[in-house]
Amino acid sequence: MSGFFAIVKKELRAVTREKTLVIAIVIQLFIASFSSALLIGLLSLYDPDSIGMYARIDLDVGVLGDPRTQLVRFMRERGIRTTSFTNPAYAEGAFNANAVDAIVVVPEDSGGVVEMQLFLPRAEARAALILMILREPLKRFENYLRQARGVQVLYGDLTGLPPTTFEFLYSVIVPVLMFFPAFVAGSMVVDSISEELENHTLETLLSAPLSLNVALGGKIAAALVLAVMQCAAWAVLLRFNRIYLQNLALVLLLAAIVAAIIAIASAFIATAFKDRERSQFVYSLFILVAVSASYIFDLSPIKLMTRLATGDYFTGVADVAKYAAVVLVMLFVLLRGTRRMAVVG
Repeated sequence: MSGFFAIVKKELRAVTREKTLVIAIVIQLFIASFSSALLIGLLSLYDPDSIGMYARIDLDVGVLGDPRTQLVRFMRERGIRTTSFTNPAYAEGAFNANAVDAIVVVPEDSGGVVEMQLFLPRAEARAALILMILREPLKRFENYLRQARGVQVLYGDLTGLPPTTFEFLYSVIVPVLMFFPAFVAGSMVVDSISEELENHTLETLLSAPLSLNVALGGKIAAALVLAVMQCAAWAVLLRFNRIYLQNLALVLLLAAIVAAIIAIASAFIATAFKDRERSQFVYSLFILVAVSASYIFDLSPIKLMTRLATGDYFTGVADVAKYAAVVLVMLFVLLRGTRRMAVVG
């Protein structure tokens, strides 16, 4: 058993010398640390209306009318600076001089229909962006006026994230962060085993009181330790970004199981091809095919990860156990068949 842990320590120390693996881990750290910022940028492509809700853009709006109106308070709560004007000519001059980004004309509240005017820049892209940001306080002001006049609103305020944001976050961002360490673990196993076979250093390793199964098991275990540590760190960083994962224990367990499946498959590939270049090429193809094929099946680990992270009532331990059974079968086949595949000498 001491030999097994010695292999694990050796492999973990070797990670710091692999620049590719270190860069991959740093990229994951960047995504997890700034997931909120990345979410805004990527979500703007997925759903442009989300910019108005999540973007924090420096905006100064001129208000022509009563500065004590509720609209001004709603805009300030949104983080928009407001500048009050009593003279239309002054407001127009400030707008033309780019001292303010837009002008909102709020007439006096006479108890009837309120007709507002909004002046935006000529540049279409800039005007569209300003309008997206102003949409939320304008909707709040509209509802405020309805309630003040006794108009019944037939919808209620819904809590939580909008559907598009929720979908993008839990079906893209979370699976990427939880499964990318598994890809790194597989690459780590491929490099380690193929280099041992290619350089014939496995013979020296096995000359110690150490079996081939223990040596391969130690390399796979080291990759899994690294993957689990990364996933746990990403979960903490996501929480700091106010992205909460339901069923956290099962989420981490599924990530570890998928990492084990990929690591064992990588061991098969490395022992079959025995050189790093071919092994990494086949491993890359394997990952592309496996990820693409996983979308076809309802039991896809990506779909399962999304369901677990969102707290789906009908998803639980039994679904994760199916993948654990796959790991046990693959490990049994590896330990029984690797000696014939890895011809040393």
